[in-house]
Amino acid sequence: MSAGSVAVAVIDDDIPYWDLYELGVVCTVFGIPHPDLADPWYDLRLCAAGPSPEQPPPGPLGFTLRTPYGLEGLDGADTVIIPSVPEACVDGERELPDELLRALRRAADRGARMVSLCAGAFALAAAGILDGRRATAHWMHTEALARRHPEVEVDDSVLYVDDGSVLTSAGVTAGLDLCLHLVRRDLGAHVANQLARRLVVPAHRPGGQAQFVEVSVPETGDDGLAPVLQWATERLDQPLTVDDLASRAGMSPRTFFRRLQAATGTTPLQWLLSQRLSRAQSLLKSTALPVERVGELSGLGTAANLRRHFTLHFGITPTDYRRAFPGHGGRTARPGRTARRVGH
Repeated sequence: MSAGSVAVAVIDDDIPYWDLYELGVVCTVFGIPHPDLADPWYDLRLCAAGPSPEQPPPGPLGFTLRTPYGLEGLDGADTVIIPSVPEACVDGERELPDELLRALRRAADRGARMVSLCAGAFALAAAGILDGRRATAHWMHTEALARRHPEVEVDDSVLYVDDGSVLTSAGVTAGLDLCLHLVRRDLGAHVANQLARRLVVPAHRPGGQAQFVEVSVPETGDDGLAPVLQWATERLDQPLTVDDLASRAGMSPRTFFRRLQAATGTTPLQWLLSQRLSRAQSLLKSTALPVERVGELSGLGTAANLRRHFTLHFGITPTDYRRAFPGHGGRTARPGRTARRVGH
């Protein structure tokens, strides 16, 4: 097993504060030696694509980065990581630097392992490295990634994708999950577990685990549907059928089915299930209610039914999901004591 060299490609012109996390994760995982765990550790180098001459100076929420290396530092690296790209490149308001895309292609062509965190996937996609591959990014960016790069198989439901020599992750903490996954691949589970312990993070979250995205009432563009969908979300704990929703909307079940599918891209029953799962997520994060009660209040019924649907949809059990949000599960009752009812 070998750590090897890691080159980080940074677009050096107005890096916003919110991109600091992904960059910091890479530097923390690969740039701080741990000789008691593995010696030698990774050889990390930051490689900046200099600011374009036409670009204005950084705004109030950004900064520039001076590094010892330019993009030539990517040459010869075993692993190349791009942790982010400017928001304007995500939105399509400006193109990524040609010299960066050429450097990424050279690295991929010579067999380097190519990695992106969060919006960094836009750079790998623009370089053609993700063509025909499954990839992910932060769920807020996956729609734009799929629209701008239809040749990429975008999966917005996972934390990270390991496609062998090309790996991509969702945003923020999922980037840390992917970096620890790389350490596990390179140096073994023991080293990755010990490093995770030092970082005080879970030792391993599988890449296939779902991004925790809560579903809300969609913008349907159909004024006749919005009131009934809002009405339904306020009664998720009650039995609801397609006939109930159609009757509330003043439509036949067939017409309601057709209009909801056209407006939201999903069927009435699938929409109800998504809303109930979203309600379950909220209750698991914000209360200490038993799983059985969460199932009842979300309209999913029994605890077994909640676990089945939750695990199938998110790739994680309700209990493990709750553990991912420490301090947000409300107060648990002390052993031997019964909560007092209001008014008694």
